[in-house]
Amino acid sequence: MPPSTSPGARRLFLQQLAALAPLGAGAPLALNLAAASSAAAQTASDYKALVCIFLQGGNDAFNTVLATDAGSWTRYAATRTQQPDTIALLKDAAPDLSAAAGTPRRLGGVLPLTPAMNLQGRTLALHPLLPYLQNLFNQQRKLAIVANVGPLLEPLTREQYKAGSKAIPSKLYSHNDQQSTWQALRPEGATVGWGGRMADMMAAADNSMFTAVSAWGNAVWLSGQKVRQYQVSLEGPVRMGTTVDTSGRDRLFNVPELADALSRVVRGGRSSHVMEQDLAAVAGRSIDAERVLSAALPGAGARPFGPADLLNYRDIRGMVSQNVLAKQLQIVARCIAAQKALGIKRQVFFVNLWGFDTHNGQNQSHAGLMAQLNHAMAYFDGVITAMGMSDQVTTFTASDFGRSFTSNGDGTDHGWGGHHFVMGGAVRGGMVGGDIPVYGTRSARGNDFDNSPDQIQNGILLPSLAIEQYGAMLGRWFGLGPQDLLEVFPRLPNFAADKIPNMLKA
Repeated sequence: MPPSTSPGARRLFLQQLAALAPLGAGAPLALNLAAASSAAAQTASDYKALVCIFLQGGNDAFNTVLATDAGSWTRYAATRTQQPDTIALLKDAAPDLSAAAGTPRRLGGVLPLTPAMNLQGRTLALHPLLPYLQNLFNQQRKLAIVANVGPLLEPLTREQYKAGSKAIPSKLYSHNDQQSTWQALRPEGATVGWGGRMADMMAAADNSMFTAVSAWGNAVWLSGQKVRQYQVSLEGPVRMGTTVDTSGRDRLFNVPELADALSRVVRGGRSSHVMEQDLAAVAGRSIDAERVLSAALPGAGARPFGPADLLNYRDIRGMVSQNVLAKQLQIVARCIAAQKALGIKRQVFFVNLWGFDTHNGQNQSHAGLMAQLNHAMAYFDGVITAMGMSDQVTTFTASDFGRSFTSNGDGTDHGWGGHHFVMGGAVRGGMVGGDIPVYGTRSARGNDFDNSPDQIQNGILLPSLAIEQYGAMLGRWFGLGPQDLLEVFPRLPNFAADKIPNMLKA
């Protein structure tokens, strides 16, 4: 049964949005659709940035955000305590420093959360190596959790899934396809992402070069229909084979004239062929963009971006090394600091932490990744706060998919729904959006988990929130109106408007 995207459904959704209660600070979501048009959005006078931290490989949400109420914990421990290597984290346990690195005994107990809302008898905790995120949630109130998000075409219950009575997204459990689905709402082959589409809506027509910036190569999430993503290295913009002397002049083999000649060659084609001219135009834009951004970027070693040891973290074996995710976030922060010089009011950024495909050796690999994530988000929050821009920058996580509740012996297999973090000064900290899933137990037939409405085979989470709802929450904070949201997320009318999480202040 295909989901409805009819004009009537779209009209109803817009009516539902307009009828919602105020979302914070006395500001309604939107009442005047004309005032929320793309043209109006492009005249925004304030600055805002969205930063996507992609957890590549499929993060194990069950060991990142854990339900710890008595019934949930009993079922969690029973399912994840498997031989030969239990992956069940511990509760109310001190770290045992004699145990092997990364093991639950060495890590100690999970970190309890104190939500700023009534969870109706449910309690939550974080992985033991996420102490800064615990502090952001419990004390600073700058972190929220959005529970059980994943790709959906329309709301889907376990019974409907089992009966096959409603459509499900294609190519579930495939890394490439689900990375694309999370970033572009379509399997591999999509060319336009929802981050890029939001940038299309907000970017000034004459200044979109640095609106969408990746610190991790090509990311379809950043690709718009008019906005081109700009890729930077960990040190900054990439130069085309030249160096710069103290006077600011380009040199090639220490000869300025050679650098000038190279620029002329790559900017101009030898013929009028359309592909050759297009390549020359791309090269010219790259050279010009590098010069503009290099002139505007603050130095990496200057406070609050440096010194360099701020980028170092201690891994699960006690070794100190540079955190590549923190390094990516450093160049993002430097680009944000350059926004005034560049005249940009809206930006979207993409960074990536890889290694989450934890089929084997999950205890060590996942713990190591949690340590990196905790340090990198702590670094970025500290830098953005020191810049006085905490309210203007919202950081969120995404991933291919969650993972199975069951263990395969020393790891987990591909899943569907998962939990995510939203961080920043505009976040309603201490809040939990979406529905905390009910943990089940194996059925008599094996791994069916029939006694949970939220789990399917292998205890995989059936999402209760769609990517569209998660993205709409971020988009409306970014400045998109209801009609803009429908342009970015065409399937949004399939989901109730009042179910969009309310995790961000106006």
